[in-house]
Amino acid sequence: MSYVSIVGTGSYVPTKVVTNNDLEKIVDTNDEWIKTRTGIHTRRMSEGENTSDLALKAAEEALKDADMSGEDIDLIIVATVTQDTFTPSVACIVQSKIGANKATCFDITAGCTGFVYALNIAKQFLETGKCKNALVIGAEVLSKVTNWEDRNTCVLFGDGSGAAVLRAGEQEGIISTYTGSKGDENRYLEIKAVQVNNPFMQEISNNNPSLIKMNGKEIFKFATKIIRKSLKNVIEDTGYSLDDVKYIVPHQANHRIIEHVAHKTNMDIDRYYMNIDKYGNTSSASIAIALDEMNKKGLLEKNDKVILVGFGGGLTWGSIFINWVK
Repeated sequence: MSYVSIVGTGSYVPTKVVTNNDLEKIVDTNDEWIKTRTGIHTRRMSEGENTSDLALKAAEEALKDADMSGEDIDLIIVATVTQDTFTPSVACIVQSKIGANKATCFDITAGCTGFVYALNIAKQFLETGKCKNALVIGAEVLSKVTNWEDRNTCVLFGDGSGAAVLRAGEQEGIISTYTGSKGDENRYLEIKAVQVNNPFMQEISNNNPSLIKMNGKEIFKFATKIIRKSLKNVIEDTGYSLDDVKYIVPHQANHRIIEHVAHKTNMDIDRYYMNIDKYGNTSSASIAIALDEMNKKGLLEKNDKVILVGFGGGLTWGSIFINWVK
């Protein structure tokens, strides 16, 4: 059985910067309220680019970083809740544009945990020898499902994409993984899809509000507990402890969540990498964008230990313990 390593990263965010002051003109809010409660100063918004457009640009960066082309890729997985279309998948759209003609392609939906789930799935393909190289992407255009009249949620989200190239080989990169779900608490965070609406129904609905709905208080309670559980479980039985971990890369949902977890784990907040102030919550893309930013800044050195940890709609959660070999 082969080991699996991350050998390239990439990311892309739209050029349009939306400040908290910009949002004051749309809903009843203000810069101080947003920064104090979320840590967000700005976020990026698409001015017409769709999810596949963002995904493609992150993919191209990751392939370049890995010194590969589309022809080298055997598997493409895109994590997203904002697909261009139900079919074809975003993964198939990306495949056609990078020339990954031999790749198996599909999307997954696991909310903000999507990138972690997708890495875990790709790892299984590569470990068994079914594939040699995989491209994993987290991409979202959340602005198209944001309720711009809900001041509690519209201030949180941004658009963006991040990608990683995984390779099977003899170097141990991904040391362990941990994932979980709790479907009976799905009511705390949801985006409705197309509703049942056909000529054989007694009542035909013309209402299809495919917008984000979230219970922020419940998500906060869930997140602060599940991050700690995910950190504990992913490192258990590996021979390592949290003291060996250089960085934890959490889903960028809210700085208060991350600060709370850092306090509860008795870890310096600087070991939790955060860029939520610049990009807001980009769901499936957030961990991937953060990881690429760290790579570009030169924060990661060979054999550094890193944990990626996500949580989101579903409810879902997961973590990946990595030995950085790039």
